[in-house]
Amino acid sequence: DGFMLHTLHSTQDMDAPVYGMNRGTIGFLMNAYREGDLQARLAAAEEAVINPLVMRATHIDGTISTALAINEVSLLRAGPQAAKLRITIDGRQRMEELVCDGALVATPAGSTAYNYSAHGPILPIGSDVLALTPIAAFRPRRWRGALLPKRATVRFDVQEPQKRPVMADADGQSHRDVITVEVSSDPSVSHRILFDPGHGLEERLISEQFN
Repeated sequence: DGFMLHTLHSTQDMDAPVYGMNRGTIGFLMNAYREGDLQARLAAAEEAVINPLVMRATHIDGTISTALAINEVSLLRAGPQAAKLRITIDGRQRMEELVCDGALVATPAGSTAYNYSAHGPILPIGSDVLALTPIAAFRPRRWRGALLPKRATVRFDVQEPQKRPVMADADGQSHRDVITVEVSSDPSVSHRILFDPGHGLEERLISEQFN
């Protein structure tokens, strides 16, 4: 889905839906490749609307980076040692220290991607929730993440950033040496995706759980 994500990001200022056809491997956000009846497929297609996440990252040198993510925003250790993250939700500290390879916040559309590989839950489209999922958590060992309301703002504070460097990634847009990262849904941006009837995003999310 890398090409589809790039296309959605590059066309986000256009008030037009995107219909993708898969000629690669997974293509979760795309339709089966077939040229012959394209006009009929476009006319019958079902539309799904996705709001991306917005990431605001502060770096060690004080600079700030922002990016949008349709699938997920992930924090990843950028060195040999585990990352140490403090997690705050809507201004309230929820976890003083998560020792891990990283953590991510995923949208329902992105919940079958990296989030699922990290043993996070698959989220139904329209569920108005986000998945907060640890990546290879060392401590607390039994913490498997959390489901958060879509309106929540998640803040990660990197502990010992010089010793334990962390990078942030938003749909493949990487930002190194971050010390704080805030993630929230951006309702002001909407991506419209077209799917063949009976093969929409909701059906795919359900089917994925039985494969």
